[in-house]
Amino acid sequence: MSLLLGHSPKLFIRKPVLVRASAGGSSSVVQTPPCYVKGADPCGADHVLLDYSHSMKNRPILIKKAPEELVYNDAEVTTIGSSHGWVASLMHGVGILRLHDDLNPVASDANPKCITLPPLTLPRTGPVSLSSLSPEEEDCVVAVKFMGPQLSYCRPSAQGNSKWFNIRIANPCFFSSRLMFSKRHNMFCIPGSGGQLIASWNLCKDEHTPKIQVLRYVDLPELSEAEREVMDTCFTTEHLVESPFPGMTILVKCFRQTVDGTNLKTKAVMVFKVTPMGRALYTRHLENITIFISKSESFSVRASSFPGVSPNQVYILDDTEIVLFSLDDSTISSSTERVVAPYFLPPQNIEY
Repeated sequence: MSLLLGHSPKLFIRKPVLVRASAGGSSSVVQTPPCYVKGADPCGADHVLLDYSHSMKNRPILIKKAPEELVYNDAEVTTIGSSHGWVASLMHGVGILRLHDDLNPVASDANPKCITLPPLTLPRTGPVSLSSLSPEEEDCVVAVKFMGPQLSYCRPSAQGNSKWFNIRIANPCFFSSRLMFSKRHNMFCIPGSGGQLIASWNLCKDEHTPKIQVLRYVDLPELSEAEREVMDTCFTTEHLVESPFPGMTILVKCFRQTVDGTNLKTKAVMVFKVTPMGRALYTRHLENITIFISKSESFSVRASSFPGVSPNQVYILDDTEIVLFSLDDSTISSSTERVVAPYFLPPQNIEY
């Protein structure tokens, strides 16, 4: 649980903690470890100092400055999601969506970037996903999933001509689902509620008709009557994650139960490897893979590339809960606490 719950004395460092992550070949890039904002202390007018929690064994804390509104939302601004280290905020009243790099541990304090997108047409926005590492890239597509039957996308680099294209989703099972961009297939993907279907859109080519994949579950575990009773009373969410290894998509099902009438507590997690033919294979062995699920776009890493990150684990971050699920023995370790910015930030490349 070192990544999630570790604490150490604060210190200011000018450069982020770095590791070398290899994609399997001889070349490697310098990256930050997966992290999240653990705390935010007031720092001048309308700004806070961000205190990060990450996986390094000695756990020196990364600290940088950011606008207060990105961690403490108010009636005017709400953060709605994150992708590739870019946090999306919605300006109420005008409906303008902005992408910020302020929470990115390697982004500049002196020159933070803010990309303003056209006004949205509906108020109840959900997850955000980027097709590229940065919305500044020429071919980047930004997609937003609304609560309900709408999926919208735009191209930030359209030089003043950027506009939203709206897609109406017919099947209600996708109305409240999470959004993920598959770099491997160059498509935006949404798992259906219950995990029976996956819908995929090639928005990079403006294809509005989804490809629907029907899942067939294989090797499901034998559950006791008590386990079934608990899971039947849970609120279930499905999360698609692209594996760092070629040819593998992962589906994670999280089962959460209401506690004290308000907070949700994770009671069970199930992980499946999804094949191109639609077989969803229940697994307890991800080997060198570690998964990170939060209100940002879910991602996975090769655990061996980041000292302190345990393999074969699922880390979960929510508004009031921090969870570590071990696939080895299906144990859940959790902590109930207020999380100021419930977004896991994926490894960021360092440029010198």
